[in-house]
Amino acid sequence: MSTYLPTIKQLQYLVALHEHGHFGRAAESCFVSQSTLSAGLRELESLLGVTLVERSRRVVRFTPLGNAVVAKAHRLLREAEELSELVQSAGQPLAGELRMSVIPTIAPFLLPRILPRLRRERPALKLFLREETTAAALESLHHGRADCVLLALPYPCGEVEKEHIADDRLFVAFPKDDPRDPPAEVLPSAIDEGRLMLLEDGHCLKEHALAACNRPEMRASATMIGTSLHTLVQMVDNGLGVTLLPEMALEAGILHDTDVVARPLKSNNASREIALIWRKNSPRGDEFRLLAEELRAG
Repeated sequence: MSTYLPTIKQLQYLVALHEHGHFGRAAESCFVSQSTLSAGLRELESLLGVTLVERSRRVVRFTPLGNAVVAKAHRLLREAEELSELVQSAGQPLAGELRMSVIPTIAPFLLPRILPRLRRERPALKLFLREETTAAALESLHHGRADCVLLALPYPCGEVEKEHIADDRLFVAFPKDDPRDPPAEVLPSAIDEGRLMLLEDGHCLKEHALAACNRPEMRASATMIGTSLHTLVQMVDNGLGVTLLPEMALEAGILHDTDVVARPLKSNNASREIALIWRKNSPRGDEFRLLAEELRAG
């Protein structure tokens, strides 16, 4: 049996190269020179006595064994980080570094209201934020690049723990004076699927909107075009159709300086759950629950 154990640094280099597929970008992400990263990986292969990466001028290709080692390296690095977190969590709560991924349909509407108070009341907390779609945020969480994720449910998240933050109702947004604009709530059956505009694939709000309407034909007829809720609002304001917006976006003033009006969607599940999630059995669970309390208070 080999007595050689890879170092944490070598495993970080290997995972970075797998993620970026390029030696230069991988080295940048690890804050080292390309030659340092390359030398570290060659030493790893030499001491293990195997080839993990096939190198050519244009392509970085991992061997089957290399891919298996990367999968194991992710788990080992995550365990190493959790060991460090265990020590950190024994000290002052909500202090030190915390990396949180937030999905784009929450970040611009909730965070501006919460962050000033967090900075004021938790000065020892260094909160690093990363805006990502739900799938990317979950990958960051399970690969250890994020400590927790602020997202909208329902969504398959894997082995996680969660804290409920809020229920966020869905509204239908119309151009002002649109003849289809009802005086109060909007039934899903009243929405013209040919005029419905939603966020493009990758945004969970699209799935929440379609589920709330519960009209299968909408998936084929709706226009999946918007890259952000602000873009969709501008399109509605220009008379190009209607869309669905979460209540938190309305409360944050997304309709200011537009002629768009919004009515509540009347449906059995016309809302999404805003939640904070983290890896199951994380030693910082109590700290994340405390962060959830802060988010709820915002």
